[in-house]
Amino acid sequence: MSSENYSEVVQTAREYYNSEDADNFYFHIWGGEDIHIGLYESDDEPIADASRRTVARMAEHLEGLGPETRVLDLGAGYGGSMRYLARKFGCHCVALNLSEVENERDRAMNREQGLDNLIDVVDGDFTRLAYEDNSFDVVWSQDAFLHSGDRAQVCAEAVRVLKPGGQMIFTDPMQTDTAETARLQPVYDRIHLDSLGSPGFYRKTLGDLGMKEVRFDAHPDQLPRHYSRVRQELIDNRDHLIENGVSPEYIDRMKTGLGHWVDRGKGGDLTWGIFLFRKE
Repeated sequence: MSSENYSEVVQTAREYYNSEDADNFYFHIWGGEDIHIGLYESDDEPIADASRRTVARMAEHLEGLGPETRVLDLGAGYGGSMRYLARKFGCHCVALNLSEVENERDRAMNREQGLDNLIDVVDGDFTRLAYEDNSFDVVWSQDAFLHSGDRAQVCAEAVRVLKPGGQMIFTDPMQTDTAETARLQPVYDRIHLDSLGSPGFYRKTLGDLGMKEVRFDAHPDQLPRHYSRVRQELIDNRDHLIENGVSPEYIDRMKTGLGHWVDRGKGGDLTWGIFLFRKE
């Protein structure tokens, strides 16, 4: 998809994740293959280990994964989740992501790990999916929906391409259903939007689209734990990041931004967890 076809919100996110600052920060600090929130067993656990635990936990919740399963990952980042499913279960995967820079890293890792025959990496916008109705057995996403200015449309597209009986599993940093939104303004500013999704929003939106909630594993404590862990790694590795092309200004902005996520997570205005829905 050419850049002129992206919405303004999507283009903003695309430019951010394509930047040298963001790419090198996420690749070197945020886990490398899995750039999403982790399930930590201790406060000082490596980010990559906790992040991979999230992937494994999500896969455990899904039924019938195997070589016949077709999976679509919305907002795939560096594609670690799809490599996990391809390697462990033989699934055929599509890793759709808006950042061409991240996608090139994804393709390179797929080739290096001998998995490129099972994974298609696609440059695209998850509000406008170029797939026919009922194309996938599983729709998967991790901490990506928050970047959309039209999350209802993302949900509608996900449901449209999902086969009857198919499973939709995702995580997303969310505001709680009772959040004091004024206190979340620094977080909204960080993602250049005026809201986050909430558990209630996803339940109503997906329910109206004919999806049945199977489970929601709430882990609100893991959100501030993860952002605290990333923030500390950022501070500890400042010189290394600068050597790898991350500007001091970006590091300072990220340090402040991560602090807002930690503050509001501990303050009870944010939550996070694993949602699983099934298409009726």
